[in-house]
Amino acid sequence: MKPTSTKSRASSRIIIGALAGTTALSPAFAQVIDQEPSEIGDEIIVTASPLARTVDETIVGTSVVNKEELARNLQNTVAETISREPGISTTYFGPAASRPIIRGLGEDRVRVLDNGIGAIDASVASPDHAVSIDPASAERVEIVRGPATLLYGSSAAGGVVNVISGRIPSSVPEDGFDVSGTLGASTADDGFDGAGAFDLKLGNVGSGSIVLHGDGFYREAEDYDIPGFAESGPLRAEEAAEGGEEGEEEEEEAFGTLPNSFYETSGASGGLSWVGERGYFGVSGTVIDSEYGLAGGKKEEEEGEGEEEEGEEEEGAFIDLRQRRIDFAGEYRFDGWLEKAVFRLGYADYQHIEFEAPGEPGTTFTNEGWEGRLEFVNRAKPFLGGTLRGAQGFQFRLSEFSAIGEEAFIPPTDTAQYGVFLLKEYSTGPWRIDLGGRYENTRHEVLDSDFDGIVPSGFARDFDSFSVSGGVGYNATEQVFLGVNAFRTERAPSATELFANGPHLATNAFEIGDATLDEEVATGVEGTFRYTNDLFRFVLNGFYTSYQNFIILDATGLFAEEDEVLEEFVISDDDDGLPVFEFEQDDADFYGFEASVEAELFRTGGFHFHGDLGVDYVRATRDTGADQDLPRIPPLSGVIGLEARHEYGDLRFETELVAEQDDIAEFELPTDGYQMLNLYATVRPLGANSPFAVRLAASNLTDQDARVHASFRKDTVPLRGRNFRISITGEF
Repeated sequence: MKPTSTKSRASSRIIIGALAGTTALSPAFAQVIDQEPSEIGDEIIVTASPLARTVDETIVGTSVVNKEELARNLQNTVAETISREPGISTTYFGPAASRPIIRGLGEDRVRVLDNGIGAIDASVASPDHAVSIDPASAERVEIVRGPATLLYGSSAAGGVVNVISGRIPSSVPEDGFDVSGTLGASTADDGFDGAGAFDLKLGNVGSGSIVLHGDGFYREAEDYDIPGFAESGPLRAEEAAEGGEEGEEEEEEAFGTLPNSFYETSGASGGLSWVGERGYFGVSGTVIDSEYGLAGGKKEEEEGEGEEEEGEEEEGAFIDLRQRRIDFAGEYRFDGWLEKAVFRLGYADYQHIEFEAPGEPGTTFTNEGWEGRLEFVNRAKPFLGGTLRGAQGFQFRLSEFSAIGEEAFIPPTDTAQYGVFLLKEYSTGPWRIDLGGRYENTRHEVLDSDFDGIVPSGFARDFDSFSVSGGVGYNATEQVFLGVNAFRTERAPSATELFANGPHLATNAFEIGDATLDEEVATGVEGTFRYTNDLFRFVLNGFYTSYQNFIILDATGLFAEEDEVLEEFVISDDDDGLPVFEFEQDDADFYGFEASVEAELFRTGGFHFHGDLGVDYVRATRDTGADQDLPRIPPLSGVIGLEARHEYGDLRFETELVAEQDDIAEFELPTDGYQMLNLYATVRPLGANSPFAVRLAASNLTDQDARVHASFRKDTVPLRGRNFRISITGEF
């Protein structure tokens, strides 16, 4: 067993102690507060479920990040914007490329959705590939923790992040016209951002109205400031131990600014809908263009005429990304046993080019795909003394993915996935029972190409996946809810896990897939406890999942170096090359919890004081006698907030606590913990209904060196240092 560091134990005590203290004190505070309506316990419809449950009615861990929270925490990626939610971490690859991690699971186990349809990009293939969904246009973000396989397929085995926008209008603006906009600037990266949207009623057609929607955004930033060296302390110590003068290493390192962390992103969309009494039908088109640097590149050495000369750091490497997308959506409400039908369909043409330096294009990634889903929701009807309702649906995903160039590490692949699902809900008195199942077929086929892969062109794998779940919820009182959910899910391996074979410089790895991988099978249970009243809310989710054939991208301790004579990579134990990582399978166990507390503390002078705390923990090990830790698992973390709310503005103080992660896999370095202080202020000049708001966000006030353990580049890409962001928003 590894010894636990003093820093790790201290951070753990702070987080758990704060949780216990807030839980104990909040009821006492609640007794002295005037009984007025508050935001705690307000119902929020979770449209990630076809049964449109509220957060307080869900058995599994679910949360919603509303528009106000999005405005306060807005970052360049969806993952960063929601990263302070309990149970959420990121694959942080710099400010422009980051995917969410839920309960330690990421990559092809977490789906990032755009209004219920996948992003249709290349972000699953590599952490340096950006998600082509921008948070600036979001109205809210819904998070489903734990398997959402039944609704969204095997790629949602770890959870779902659903970004909801009004790109396809489903309602008519109250006054016939709505417009909103925001402008912002930040100091740590000389950043600028702007976004705007409108909805306009054009007129009436038949029994409904035609509504036009438009939105756009632009965001740019230079290389951002960091508190110290770009390389982490453990990495610098390891390099010093392997040879070389530490002082010389420090002189060569980036310090104070992270090179090549710039980005420039823009996008726009337009939508048109017919909205009637029984539903709507609409279409939208979206364009996104982005250019961003690949921060954290390592220096390489080149041999000159008889002597070695230091090569230039790959600071010029960047990605030029574009996506063109069209979406269709509609809903129709019926009379009788069928309550409504909902459909969504999306098509996208995605491409990004990885440039080794300006004017030097390298590998080109493309993905052209379709995704669609059709759901039928049944109206509740009497059944065995209670009521029975349900939903059933069909989903498909088609994708033609390719990577062409010297650094292509996966072959061109066609993927087709078809699934059908059924959900049933039985309610009687305070009890609710949920049952569901899904069948899915996935086929990956390697297309004809010159890629030197581990399988020939035309090779294909087919997988038939079956997933089931069942849950029981019990409203013990009006304030207390208890729930337990059990599941067994199957996930087909992704094309990358099956067919990768080549250098992947973004992750500083030579990745090797395994075309014989079996389906990943997860069996688990999740428990939920919620206590809610007008002034206080406490939520605790605990989970345990046992995996058979869990797919791991694991370091081997070997290295791959290109032989210029053979013009191919040779694998050996010579550490001059790229570390070799292989996709392999092993049984594994995941367990942990998320807890959150919200309380209205007291009121004075027109201010309402609000306290909150969120904390999460996950442990993941191989299911072997040695209980080896899995790589890139987020550590214990928590966020404590104190907020003063007033008609004319809000002030929020927040401290983010992240423990050291020393439960690490072989060949993985530990990551230091940190405590980050943030301050947020909002001014509404005309009161609560003011159409204008001015926001100031001051993050990492103490300029902490902070790193995301789940990131492949954690030891070369720290988070931003001290940063101030000011923004102005308006809604009419």
